[in-house]
Formats: sequence, C-alpha cells, structure tokens
Amino acid sequence: MSLIPATILTGFLGAGKTTLLKRVLSEAHGQKIAVIENEFGEENIDTDILVTETQEQVIQMSNGCVCCTIREDLRTTLADLAMRRRKGELDFERVVIETTGLADPGPVAQTFFMDDEVAESYLLDSILTLVDAKHANEQLDTRQEARRQVGFADQIFLTKTDLVDETEVDDLVHRLKHMNPRAPMRRVNFGDVPLASVFDLKGFNLNAKLDIDPDFLSEDDGHGHHDHDHDHEHGEHCDHPHHHRHDDDVKSFVFRAERPLNPAKLEDFLGAIVQVYGPKMLRYKGVLHLKGSERKVIFQGVHQLMGSDLGPKWAPGEAKVSKMVFIGIDLPRDVFLQGLEGCLA
Repeated sequence: MSLIPATILTGFLGAGKTTLLKRVLSEAHGQKIAVIENEFGEENIDTDILVTETQEQVIQMSNGCVCCTIREDLRTTLADLAMRRRKGELDFERVVIETTGLADPGPVAQTFFMDDEVAESYLLDSILTLVDAKHANEQLDTRQEARRQVGFADQIFLTKTDLVDETEVDDLVHRLKHMNPRAPMRRVNFGDVPLASVFDLKGFNLNAKLDIDPDFLSEDDGHGHHDHDHDHEHGEHCDHPHHHRHDDDVKSFVFRAERPLNPAKLEDFLGAIVQVYGPKMLRYKGVLHLKGSERKVIFQGVHQLMGSDLGPKWAPGEAKVSKMVFIGIDLPRDVFLQGLEGCLA
C-alpha cells in the first residue's frame, strides 16, 4: 500500500485555517481526506459538513471525508487511522492536520520521522502556514509562535490582503521573505485556493531543487555573507520606510560555495551544530557538491532531525555549487558560515 500523504496546516488564530479546510473538504475533487483537528475550538469544522454530532472520535462526513479530534497524542491518532484504513473500516487518501493557532509545527512534523509506525504509513508532504495580512505585523512582533510558523512553512498563504493597502502587503512580504526565503507566498481570498496549491507540494522531499527567493539571493555578495542592514538598498522604495524596524528572531541565511566540501568535515560540523542549536533550527536544506562525488548530495532537517540522500549526477557543464539555507531562531550566522567555510576541501 502506498504511503498516505499528510499536510500540516498552521497559522495564527483567525488567519482562516478553518475556512480553507472547509473549502478543501467541500470541493468536489473526488479525494477522500481525513482531517485531524488538534483542538475543537469555537470554530470547529462546521456541522453542516458533519453528518451528526457524536462523542465518537472519528466522524464520517457527508462528503465521504473523515474528521477526528486528537484526544490523545498525534502518534496514536495517526496509527489508529492507518490501522482502520488497512482493515477497510475507514476510507481516505490523505490526511490534513490542523494545528492550534498557538502550536509550534516542529514536533508535529517530527512525529512523521521519529516514529517507525507512523513513518511506515505516512509521508509528510508539507507545512502550510496561513498569515493574516491585517494582523500579521502585530502578531509577528509579539508572538514567537507566529514567527516560528512562518519559519517552518513550505508554502505561505496570505489572507485578508484586501483589508490592507498594497504598501503594507509589500512590507509584510518582504518581512516574511527574510524569515523564510524558501516558501512561495500566494494571496488567497477567503480560503479560495486551488487544491493543486495545497496538496502534493513535496516540501519534505529530498529533491535536487533548492528554491530560494531570487530577491533574497540578489542581496547576497556571493559568499552567503549578506548583512541585513537594508537601509542602503532598494533606493527606489525610499518613499516609504521599508521594514527595517523589524529585527525578527526568526531569520534565514544562505551559504554558497563553489569549492567542493570535504564530506567528513561537513558531517562532523553539521552533527555538532545540530547538537547545540537543533531546538532553534526550524528548517534547513542544502544541495551540496562533495569532493569525490559525481552526484549531488541533498540534505534537510527539522530541529535535531537531519537526513541526507544522493541526488542525480551533476549535469555536464552545470556549475557545481553548494547551496544551503538555514531558517531558525537567533542562529549565530557567523558561527555557521565560518564553520561551513572551514569544511571546504
């Protein structure tokens, strides 16, 4: 049986997670989806989709989807759903986990890698973060959970952009890109999102593509040492002060190198870094050129969990460049960049 893809849906209170879920569930797409809700808040998935209100933990919905609340921990719930699916008691093709507005998606993501039983049944597809454009700046200023959710995202949906002016949206996008340059952002209206931009995003795939926002890279001087004092750039935007008031603790930086890396040194360095800074490292990913290898090496991680894999061969004539992006909380950029420089062959 193939693995069941899972999507983690996160975002601050009121960003529209429930609206998005209702839309996904009610769209006639012929897919059967199991939704796991981390809490039944005021706004649980509406009874108009549910067949009945019941004490049962798993509720079959009128459109063939399944909805369940987590009463124990996520691991047990996922294992239980997979078992009932194998026995033919439940029919679903994918899982969406809606986290609470205050949740850190890290431990939820780690469940898919740490627990063998879960890893044998599920494939974590991506973390989607909804950001409410109207209240985002205040939430990002005051709540670290909101900043973490941005750092973890594989895809960011901006909601309520119609309620703020274009300059504010631009500033917000700029701010979010500095926290997370690898998550594409799209504006959505009232949960009106095509399913293709919600599912099968392959955010946790070890693939040989490392998409970093190109604007973010152009601020780079070629070594990944770009300082984040933006007053001197974007001269054309000086008519409005551009986001330099925000010095968020969730930040990202990129390392690039044209010389190959020494595999043993790199492994030692990354191992040490993860031991020390793992809890503050939200997401990191790299496509690497290792000395002695004809093939790309791809690695990625969430907190202390890191995995790597051999990718395709470097194409003839392709520039063999190592690129890594790190997203985390107050990570000492110089320590990382100097350490990585020290791993060059």
